[in-house]
Amino acid sequence: MKILVSACLLGCNCRYNGEALESLDLEGFEVVPVCPEVLGGLPTSRPASEIVGDRVLSIEGRDVTQAFKDGAKKALDIMDKEAIKVALLKESSPSCGANFIYDGSFSGKKIGGAGIFARLLTERGLEVFSENQLDQLKARKNE
Repeated sequence: MKILVSACLLGCNCRYNGEALESLDLEGFEVVPVCPEVLGGLPTSRPASEIVGDRVLSIEGRDVTQAFKDGAKKALDIMDKEAIKVALLKESSPSCGANFIYDGSFSGKKIGGAGIFARLLTERGLEVFSENQLDQLKARKNE
């Protein structure tokens, strides 16, 4: 099964703070890595951003909504080109959060919700999983 995966979940050094995450075991999947934030033109590292209302703001107060939307569209274009219907995304990210995002106060508090890219995928009827749902994704692969 071919899946799109948040590049940071594969150990790519693309997170806002430049940290690389421990790579997930995705044996048996054909993986296409993307980082919507980088595709949208944001650098690594960059100030933390959170969704505030219908905008994405950096901790410095800069409106980065358009970069997030542009990156989501470019990542979706990759999915379309590759005929990918399933994504494994980084939970809590303002781009990729599948089930939870930070509340916009930059206090570390999470709320139910989805990031810009995850929302776009859901609106298109594509399947979205977070790294916390890896077992469900692996079960889906075997269906």
